[in-house]
Amino acid sequence: MKKNSRKNLCLKTLIIICLIAVIGCIILLSCVPPVSRDALAHHLAVPKLYLKHGGMYEIPDIEFSYYPMNIDMLYLIPLYFGNDIIPNFIHFSFALFTAALIFNYLKKRADILYALFGVLFFLSLPVIVKLSTTAYVDLGLIFFSAASLLYLLKWAEQGFYLRFLIISAICCGLALGTKYNGLIVLFLLTLFIPLIVLNLSYKNWHFSTPELKCNLSNSKRSQADCIYKGLGYAAIFFIVAMAVFSPWMTRNYIWIGNPLFPLYDNFFNPKTAAEIADAPVRISHFVQRSILYNESWWEILLIPIRIFFQGQDDSVKYFDGKLNPLLFFLPFFAFLPRKENREPKIMAERKFLLAFAVLFLIFVFVRTDMRIRYAAPIIPPLVILSVLGLKEICTFLNTRYPGKRGILYKTITITAVCAVMSMNAVYISDQFGYVDPIPYISGKISRDNYIGKYRPEYPAVRFINSSLPETAKILCFFLGNRIYYSDREMTSDTEPFRKMIKAAESPGKIMYSLKQKGITHFLIRHDLFKQWSGDNFESVEARTVLDNFLKNHLKSRFNTGGYGLFELE
Repeated sequence: MKKNSRKNLCLKTLIIICLIAVIGCIILLSCVPPVSRDALAHHLAVPKLYLKHGGMYEIPDIEFSYYPMNIDMLYLIPLYFGNDIIPNFIHFSFALFTAALIFNYLKKRADILYALFGVLFFLSLPVIVKLSTTAYVDLGLIFFSAASLLYLLKWAEQGFYLRFLIISAICCGLALGTKYNGLIVLFLLTLFIPLIVLNLSYKNWHFSTPELKCNLSNSKRSQADCIYKGLGYAAIFFIVAMAVFSPWMTRNYIWIGNPLFPLYDNFFNPKTAAEIADAPVRISHFVQRSILYNESWWEILLIPIRIFFQGQDDSVKYFDGKLNPLLFFLPFFAFLPRKENREPKIMAERKFLLAFAVLFLIFVFVRTDMRIRYAAPIIPPLVILSVLGLKEICTFLNTRYPGKRGILYKTITITAVCAVMSMNAVYISDQFGYVDPIPYISGKISRDNYIGKYRPEYPAVRFINSSLPETAKILCFFLGNRIYYSDREMTSDTEPFRKMIKAAESPGKIMYSLKQKGITHFLIRHDLFKQWSGDNFESVEARTVLDNFLKNHLKSRFNTGGYGLFELE
């Protein structure tokens, strides 16, 4: 016993050291100015505009501004004081909150050693490390969805205490108010509630609190009564979650008549026949992958599995993120059959965790081109199941092979797990090569030079801030809507300009239309603008009008890094 206790203490100490190292690395990687696309186009850009305006207002040119913004609104506080690095740490805090949920659950279902391993596994996952160093919102969605799921299981375990159901519903509502992917969480958990009630009724769960023991199978209630009870709880859950989410729906309904804009806009705002005819033809994301990446039908069908093995950062083809293969393999072992009696609730909880992860992943796969961030809420339940799977393997080996043979097999298993886990350490090391925070933290490189290293348009934006009047309005071509660093008004909606070229008879009419919209300057990425103009204006007339407009009405003000600033004259 003493030997095992000493061994466990050493393992705990080692895991804690690794955990401190991971957190320390994330902190260092977070101490740099924001340069990621979504932060500059959305999560920091919109709060900055709200601060400049003195409050929340409708920004039709930025579709992102209609998204729910629970986490983005937290970024207003440091931005108000002129700090745009603290938002990285606000986002990272939600990873720590999720790690605390995982620890608390695993401590009760396994022990502290496995709980610590679960925390280390979660925080060191490449996609979590990447998100923890950026001012996004996905970690907030991960936390609120995990809290909602685990409190729902706690509600069932504790004998339908209504307060746990309410807490779960509030967390689900906060997930909805963080990102629209929370709608999948709402749908799945609302669906699960009647199933949980039926499971309790016919699988004879026993509750941890003696006075709340509930064996509905011995009651006189019919199956229909159980279904009605489950539907009633589901209705309570749904209503509370939607009430928490309702401020964002109300805002969008007032602004644009669609509480879930831009989702389901054809339902809330039916288009006219002319608008439908003018709208671009949309093709399935499966067809797009087949065309763009030459993927076969079986490669596309295997995407829900491929994301665990082929993920790459900044690669749309490979799901714009990276997971770990252990998340795919280890959960299977959580369902190993064992001869000794196991409480039905343990297996039921694991089945619900797995069902949530699988169904969520299928929803994302069917609805949109896969990005690992879109399916991020599957990570906590898969981490929990992975750790429980590892525990089941070790328990099986201890029972089946109690001697030296068992120790050898356990050593091999743990070594294999650590070898795959080392992929996380390699990723963190690579992040230091990409983010390169030390020169900035040490003062060897200035803030402007650091940003310019990652954002080639930044020198042009600096020129705009220092040289253009405050009344300037810049139409940006292929800036990726990265408007955060601009102190002048920018718009990236180029569709009206495309229509002007096609409809105009002369460059003068285009100039007049742009002046009517208040446009004073163009900011153009040259390579993509050349490609775009070739793809959109094939007729001689349109090409002539565009060429004459560019030649006679644009004056170059600044050119560098493949971007040019032009003044309309």
